[in-house]
Amino acid sequence: MPSIDLNADLGESFGSWRLGDDEAMLELVTSANVACGFHAGDPLTLQRTCALAAARGVRVGAQVSYRDLAGFGRRFLDCSVDELRADVLYQIGALQAMCLAAGTSVAYVKPHGALYNTVVHHEQHARAVVAAVTDFDPGLPILGLPGAVVLGVAAEAGLRTVTEAFVDRGYTPQGTLVKRGTPGDLIHDAEVAATRVLRMVTDGVVTAIDGSEVPMRAESLCTHGDSPGAVAMAARVREVLLGAGVELRAFS
Repeated sequence: MPSIDLNADLGESFGSWRLGDDEAMLELVTSANVACGFHAGDPLTLQRTCALAAARGVRVGAQVSYRDLAGFGRRFLDCSVDELRADVLYQIGALQAMCLAAGTSVAYVKPHGALYNTVVHHEQHARAVVAAVTDFDPGLPILGLPGAVVLGVAAEAGLRTVTEAFVDRGYTPQGTLVKRGTPGDLIHDAEVAATRVLRMVTDGVVTAIDGSEVPMRAESLCTHGDSPGAVAMAARVREVLLGAGVELRAFS
């Protein structure tokens, strides 16, 4: 029986501002990429999200970001390697404190937003992320896009790497994500998303925005918790995968 991890970006509310339905999403996913306060998430939100994940047996990953609350971490920051390394290490440590209080621990690291896309090709920032993870715990896996520079650097450093595909994002013919704000960047139809995801898992391919077929093998699937209809989409994807005999299981 094939198996796959289903993850979502959670813990992204801030103060009185609410984003997504973390409680509902945690009933559907097997891993939670929890914000660490640099792109979203205040301490109380992070504490509550980690506690909810622990209660449901959902693995917690540190979703690290550039220091960019105003831009939700979706803007590239030309920071030094040392600065980024320290920022990532700080974020993992902060989330680990919330995890320990909840009786769990950080199980993996996933970059967010602009940092995620940057370390697909930016070797210096990729090395900063890998160095921070190694500093904290060289046993932590790093989650990223297939073929990303950060996964190559992580493997060289002896870290476990985990490839990821996206439920609700468009792909270019090169296998990278379509830039947000451009045509084809997001998929809003749950049926379309579920059908596409099943092909990724069973056939190892995804249809790019130009109609071409792109190889796509991944150990984890990401569905965004902040998208409109996120809960319904995650529920439908889960239903279709289970109906096809695919086991949903955390990779970590």
